[in-house]
Amino acid sequence: MLTDFKNLPSESRIWIYQANRKLSDGEVEQIASKTKAFLEKWTAHGTDLEAGFEIKYQRFIVIGLNQSNASASGCSIDASVHFIQSLEKEFEVDLLDKMNVTYYNGDYIAHKPLNDFKKMVKNRSVSQNTVVFNNLVNTKAEYLEDWEVPLKDSWHGRFLA
Repeated sequence: MLTDFKNLPSESRIWIYQANRKLSDGEVEQIASKTKAFLEKWTAHGTDLEAGFEIKYQRFIVIGLNQSNASASGCSIDASVHFIQSLEKEFEVDLLDKMNVTYYNGDYIAHKPLNDFKKMVKNRSVSQNTVVFNNLVNTKAEYLEDWEVPLKDSWHGRFLA
């Protein structure tokens, strides 16, 4: 059951899929349409899942699930991963690789493999105040408050040592 992302409660579970490149306006429209269609039919053991999504900065697909009505099961999570994999294939974009870092470089959102980002930290090409996207947040509340954070305040901060 599709709901407006804004209406999901703050304890809703969140999954964030980051693209390895900026999506075009047309791609965002197509992905939004396909995501709506997927979430309208998304179920766990025959029970509709109340879910919503947003696409941020033409780079991130954020799916939220209100678990107070029904929680995602192994099969429903598998279905969502298969859906994301189908988007990867259709749009020739990487959405599932967690070994990449997305961060602000001025007003521009940059994307680097984790090893390259570690080198940038070591070479001081980024600072402890560089804003990174912490895609490990688990709830909508964490997403709204702790998703875009300074490097020093994220899990990426361990590279500063």
